Order: sequence, then structure tokens, then C-alpha cells
Amino acid sequence: MQRIRLRYTKRGRLRFTSHRDFQRAFERALRRAEVPMAYSAGFTPHPKVSYANAAPTGVGSEAEYLEIGLARFRDPELLRALLDESLPAGLDVVEAVEARTSGLAERLEASVWQLRLDGVEPEVARRAVAAFLAADAVEVQRSTKNGIRTFDCRAAVTRFEVVEGDGDPDDTTHQGADRPQAQACAILRLVVRHLTPAVRPDDVLSGLHATADLAPPVPAAVTRLAQGPLDEDTGTVTDPLAPDRDAVTVSAGSA
Repeated sequence: MQRIRLRYTKRGRLRFTSHRDFQRAFERALRRAEVPMAYSAGFTPHPKVSYANAAPTGVGSEAEYLEIGLARFRDPELLRALLDESLPAGLDVVEAVEARTSGLAERLEASVWQLRLDGVEPEVARRAVAAFLAADAVEVQRSTKNGIRTFDCRAAVTRFEVVEGDGDPDDTTHQGADRPQAQACAILRLVVRHLTPAVRPDDVLSGLHATADLAPPVPAAVTRLAQGPLDEDTGTVTDPLAPDRDAVTVSAGSA
């Protein structure tokens, strides 16, 4: 069985696509592209598709990952192009590599998130970020099926800063009536370690409210810029597909 790892995006209005909606759209794309999928054994065989750490509904992303198993060999780039053509604009398959190593999910150790806070002055945001980072712990609450859960969101945040620019990695992501015009805007960028329970961007926003009383007048526009292995020395997130890409390069060079 050939294993292919894919990176895809959620852009524009497609950021409101739920993970279940994406699964249905992706399985239709596999059929349209006539991908020779491998199937699980048993009474109800399923195509071998493994999804890893999907972004929450309503959040844009430049770095979503999944892995598929094929019954016959296919060129990864040709497969990427066929799947991209078969998905709606906004759900874009931007990279494909043949899996030569194991454990894609285990490599997704942290995410880089960008939060656009319309109506918030950058200096106000800087003071709020400083207060958040200065705290030893920042407890927030989240409603779950088992009731209200309280947990520390500070421990998961390894980097947090206010950055310059319009904060829009995708020009269509935040266009429209939900973007206030000609007013203050703060762009926050943070690296969040994947822990249990998972700390989400809205948890960090709750933490900013708890530590610095920061409450944006409109909902934040959130985009995941990257996810992958966490470099503990620099606090940066690296490419989870790099080992597979390097393995292909080494193999080609030695042939």
C-alpha cells in the first residue's frame, strides 16, 4: 500500500466548514478523481484516510494534514492536482508527499495561530499579551458535554506577540461585512503546544480577558498558519512533511 500525506487549507467562507463536512467533501473528491483507495478489512470496509488535528469550525487554516492509503501507485503531485480540482475553492490541496516515515499525527506537536482583533489598538494588545505571559497560570473555563471544565491555558503557549501588518494570509478570508473598516486593528501571533486538554485560540482570548480585561468588540478572525514539530530551542514550529520529502530526495540522489 502506498501512503500519501497531504496538506490542505480552509480559506474564505470555507473556514465555516465543519470537520465532518470536509470529510464528506474529501470522500467525494476521491471518487471524482478516481483515486485507487485502499480499504480496511471487515464487514464495513472504509477507505484508508487518517485525519490529524483538524482546526475548529469557523477557523481558517493554511496547514491541515491528512494521510491516505492507495491500492496502486500514483504520482503524489498528479494526485494533488486531481484532488485540488475536485474540491471547492477554499479547500485547497497545496502539497502532497509519499510517506516514507511513520507517525504523522505524532509530529503535530504545536500550532502557529494568528488572531486578528478588529477594534483593538496594538498598544492595548501588547499590554494584554505582556500580562498574559507574566502570569504563572491562567485558568479559563470551557463548557463540555460533562459540564464546565476549568484548566490552565498559559502552560501551552510557548510564544506570544503582537505583529505588524494586516494579518491576512488569505485576501478572501476576512473580507465582507464582518471586517470593520478604517479602525484600529491588532494582530496577535502565538505558538500553542498540543496538550491535553487541547488549548484553542478562543481559550487564549478568554485568558487575555481574565488577565488584562481585553474584550474585542467583534469576534476575532483566527487562522492557523502552521502546525508541526516544535523546536524547543527556538520555540518555532517546523514542517511535519520534511522527513518524508528528505527521504525522497535522498532516495533519488542515490539511484
